[in-house]
Amino acid sequence: MIMRLVHVVVVAALVVAAIDVYTIKFESTVRAEHVAKLAAEIKRERDTIAALRAEWALLDNPARIQALVQRHLALKMPDPTQIEHLARLPERPIVPVGPQSDAIATIIDALEAELPAGAAPGAAPIAAGATR
Repeated sequence: MIMRLVHVVVVAALVVAAIDVYTIKFESTVRAEHVAKLAAEIKRERDTIAALRAEWALLDNPARIQALVQRHLALKMPDPTQIEHLARLPERPIVPVGPQSDAIATIIDALEAELPAGAAPGAAPIAAGATR
């Protein structure tokens, strides 16, 4: 009877061990696939970076920039007749000096006019029933 019990326990332990080994194998396979996907993504990103660096090197080439400048920026040396002396420039127009309107002062004056008689400007109105 004891031998049967030992056999049952050993068989149960083997089944549990087999399930545990299968679980570990399955998890390691899933993680290996994840690592492979990450490695492929890293390789793809590195290839993209290399392509972008090559494109940047092409776009940043000084000879290309010089050709673009000559084609699109048709700049010429200034003609000496284009330069004028300060003495020959017309005078600045005279701006009439008068009272300038101050919008904030107008608003403050309007608010002060609305205050009840005897109230000090800048003092907050006291609500009815309030105590000090």
